[in-house]
Amino acid sequence: MSLNTFVAVLVGFGLFIAAIALSTDNYVVFMSGAAIILVLGGTLASTFISYEYTYVLDGLRGILGAFKIDRRGRTRLNTEVGRVIRWAYLVQKEGIISLDAEAKKTPGWDGGFLRFGVELITTGYKGEKVQMILGNVIESTYERNMVGAQVLRSMAVAAPAFGMVGTLIGLIIMLDNMGDDPSQIGAGLAVALVTTLYGIMLARLVFAPAAAKLQQREEIFRFRNYMIVEGLSMLADESSPRHIQDHMNSYLDPTIRYDIDRQLKGRGSKAPEKPVEKSADKAAEKSKPARAAA
Repeated sequence: MSLNTFVAVLVGFGLFIAAIALSTDNYVVFMSGAAIILVLGGTLASTFISYEYTYVLDGLRGILGAFKIDRRGRTRLNTEVGRVIRWAYLVQKEGIISLDAEAKKTPGWDGGFLRFGVELITTGYKGEKVQMILGNVIESTYERNMVGAQVLRSMAVAAPAFGMVGTLIGLIIMLDNMGDDPSQIGAGLAVALVTTLYGIMLARLVFAPAAAKLQQREEIFRFRNYMIVEGLSMLADESSPRHIQDHMNSYLDPTIRYDIDRQLKGRGSKAPEKPVEKSADKAAEKSKPARAAA
C-alpha cells in the first residue's frame, strides 16, 4: 500500500471531521443518506451515460489503484539503464542473437514492452525502425491507459453539479413547507446544503486526486518507455555500452544516473572499453612465437 496516499486521505477527511467537531455539537445534521444516494448515484449515472462501462470500471479501479505502490516509479529508472548496458556488453561479447535468452527473462509488469523491444532487435530491425515501432506502442498505450483518468475527471465535474441538484431539491421542499412552520427554514436550508458539501468533498478529495495520480504514473511510465527505446535503438545499432550509458543518462536526474565505473568498482572488476580490439591484440601476441620459429 502507498503509505503517503493513505496518510493524505486520512488527513484530508480528518481535517473535515475535526472542523465539524470544533464548530458544532449537532453532528447529525452533516449525515444524510438521501444526499449520498443523490450525489453518488447521479455521478455514476452521468458517467455511465458518457462512457462505455468498461472504461468506467477502469476509472473506479484507478481510485483503488492510487493506494497501491507503483512499480513503475522514477526509482526504477537507474535499474532500467543498468539492464540495457548489461545487454550491450553481452552483445559485444556474443552478438545480437544472445538477447534471445534475455527476452524471456524480462519482467512482465510493463505489459511486455521491454520483451517486445528485445524481440524487435533480435529479429533484425535497426535502430531507427525500432524507435518508430516502439514509439507507436508507447503512444497507443498511453492514450489507452489515460481513459481511466478522463473518466475520473468527468466524475469530479459531475459530483458538485449533482450536489447542487440536491440543494435545489431541498430548497424547493423547504419553500413549499415554509407556510406551515417558518421557524424550520434554517434547519431545512442546512440539510439542503449537505448535498453540495458531499459533492465537493468527493470531487476534490477522491475523484480529482485519483485522476491526477493516475495521469502522473502514466506519464512516468511513458517517460521510462521512451528512455528504454533510446537504449534499445542504440543496442540494435550495436553502440558501445558507454555511449548508451551517456545517452540514456541524459534523460535522468543527476541523482539517479547510472555509472558503469561505480557499479563495476563495487564488484571489483573493470569494464572493457573495446573487447574486439583486445581480442585482436591477444591473437597477435599468440602469433609472435610462430613467427619467431619461422
